Amino acid sequence: MNGGLYRSTHATPDRQPLAEEGVTVVSVDAEAPAAPAGDGGTTGQSAIMAIGSLVSRIIGFVRNALIGMTLGYGVGDAYTSAQFLPGQIYELLLGGILSSVLIPLLVRRRKADPDGGQEFTQKLLTFAVTSLGIATVLVVFAAPLITYLQASDGNTKAYRDLVTSFAYLILPVIFFTGLSAMIAAVLNVRGHFAAPMWAPILNNIVVIATCGVFLFVFGTDDGLSPETITAGQIALIGGGTLLGIVVQAAGLLPALRKVGFRWRWRWDPRSLGLREIGNLAGWMLCYVAANQVAVFVVVRILNEVAGDGNASVLAFNNVFLLTMMAHGIIGVSVMTALLPKMSAAAADGRYEEVSADLTRGIKLVSAALAPIAVVYGVLGTPLSVFLFQGGNFGNDAALDTGTVLTVSAFAVLPLSISYLCTYAFYSLQANKTVALINLPVVAVRIGAYFLLAAVLSESLSAAGMTAANAVSYVVSAVVSLAVLRRRIGRLNLGSVAVSLAKVAFAAAVAAAIGVLVVRLLPGGSEPSGRIEAVVQLFTGGAVILVAYLGVALLLRVQEISQVVGMVRRKIGR
Repeated sequence: MNGGLYRSTHATPDRQPLAEEGVTVVSVDAEAPAAPAGDGGTTGQSAIMAIGSLVSRIIGFVRNALIGMTLGYGVGDAYTSAQFLPGQIYELLLGGILSSVLIPLLVRRRKADPDGGQEFTQKLLTFAVTSLGIATVLVVFAAPLITYLQASDGNTKAYRDLVTSFAYLILPVIFFTGLSAMIAAVLNVRGHFAAPMWAPILNNIVVIATCGVFLFVFGTDDGLSPETITAGQIALIGGGTLLGIVVQAAGLLPALRKVGFRWRWRWDPRSLGLREIGNLAGWMLCYVAANQVAVFVVVRILNEVAGDGNASVLAFNNVFLLTMMAHGIIGVSVMTALLPKMSAAAADGRYEEVSADLTRGIKLVSAALAPIAVVYGVLGTPLSVFLFQGGNFGNDAALDTGTVLTVSAFAVLPLSISYLCTYAFYSLQANKTVALINLPVVAVRIGAYFLLAAVLSESLSAAGMTAANAVSYVVSAVVSLAVLRRRIGRLNLGSVAVSLAKVAFAAAVAAAIGVLVVRLLPGGSEPSGRIEAVVQLFTGGAVILVAYLGVALLLRVQEISQVVGMVRRKIGR
């Protein structure tokens, strides 16, 4: 979803989780035609996507930091709550079935139809746009009801009214998000990846500009709250958010002409085989619906503490983005490399190779992500101060966000391992199994939400919800590994356990040294500004990295040794 919103993990499992920062990336199955030579081939497209991903992540964080600085707590929580609404509804309408059902269907029709699937794609786009348009109109009319269900009775009337006001302006995002995703799918199937990767950056730039205009016109107002925000301020922020996704969708249209696709209105839903599509999408819809229930629960729980100076929806979402960033940089890269190999091996019945690739991936991801988890745990507070403090987002708010980020350190590794297992199931074409595993995982997540909300103070609610996510990721990984072991045989979990133990020990040593060093630096555990935060980040980060690498090498963690050896060889050359 544009805007970098939290989604219950694996909400769109076949799509890379770059969308968490406003990037629409749609995976194409193995039968997709290769990129034309004129487009630079696979290597060129991969480079463009990698650069686009990095730029989008940086700009996405600037966007989210500016939203916090512009709106602060209270208003920022209401804005973020309103942004969850189109994300949840879009996932139910289209997001969950786009990559798992519609893209493979478009690929098959492109190969089988004499016109390269042109007419079928036009009919599918016509039906999808019409359905999204009708659904968006109905949802906008129902905005007050949706807000009532999502907000808490404990919120003030002003807070609930503000969420509704933002929702009226932001809910039309559903239509343009769906349009962007469908166009991106058409482009990806035709071997064009650059525009879908770069277009969301336009969205982020529009919202950044909107925040700049807001700060220029209205300044920073410590008294900005749901009770004091004006209609003009609401219209500027909400309208800018909507304009961003409109620009994103418009930015994709020239690329359609480039790949030779002409969009003509063709209304013929009977020829689309909607019953077949519905049957294929059934399990994915079950999967997505369960996740959206979890999203609804966490937003409602956090709304109960919003507006009282507590870390709530805004802080929770910002921390989730940082967690997904670590996963996106390391976990997704490993998955992207392993999935084709695992799929090919699974198709030939070579399950021992699937097992070997999975265990190799778990070891590599764990070794690479461990120091990042330590940084989040030890340097969560200075990192939050550096990224988010400013304007209407004061030091207290940044310190509270830092507490949530510290808790997220325990979610980083389980998240990526559970994703690796999910991708292993996809290589086996076991989408039904993924959906069935997800049901108890979501049940555990929701149960943990309610339990931690009941036992923790309001100031720790966002941290508690992050901890609940971490617990559910662990459950997902454990259950998935158990099912995979029955499905493909021995997983060599003994060697995985040894590797994880070594990584955990190296991480613990690095964390202990990092905590000691940070306490001796200016600002201690509560840096008051960016200068102290930067000093802690650079000093503490360097110490943590050196300590982790040193201990990992002493323990002969194979993955670390390989990376260090590769770097040494390149330096020697």
